[in-house]
Amino acid sequence: MSTTPVQGQNPAPHSQPSLERQLQRLDWSRPHRTPIQMRYSDTDAMGHLNNAIYVQYLETSRMIMLRDTLSAPLRTVLARVELDYRHEIKLGQEVVVESVVERVGTSSWTVASRMLADGVVSAVARSVEVHVDQALRPTPLPDDVKAAFQPFFAAPQVTPEPTA
Repeated sequence: MSTTPVQGQNPAPHSQPSLERQLQRLDWSRPHRTPIQMRYSDTDAMGHLNNAIYVQYLETSRMIMLRDTLSAPLRTVLARVELDYRHEIKLGQEVVVESVVERVGTSSWTVASRMLADGVVSAVARSVEVHVDQALRPTPLPDDVKAAFQPFFAAPQVTPEPTA
């Protein structure tokens, strides 16, 4: 059996670092923190947080981050979400979403998040938001918005090379 990828297919999944490993490289010393109020209706029959609710919690944290960061509302659309589940979350746990700005582009920005339950990373996520006009076309981010993201910008941590 050949392990060589066929042209047009993605390489083996282990050829790229996992989302969790990619996000571990970021500077998490100054995240935006959003405490989440869990509801009974957020759980499934086994008492676990329903998987779709994770995305709602991430959305809540992004919206609160924007509210806390910007002086005026910003019209945005969500273009992408990556989400890796790490540990279950159960009703009654203290849930906090920590978010940092990973990248700022011309009209979009990338938010990296980790969801903690009682201090344990239970999910990691990356989302891309796009600033749009009234016709929902991408439009450049104003400079004041880019500047407002600066306190949460999380450049990758550089691990020093060992010296001989």
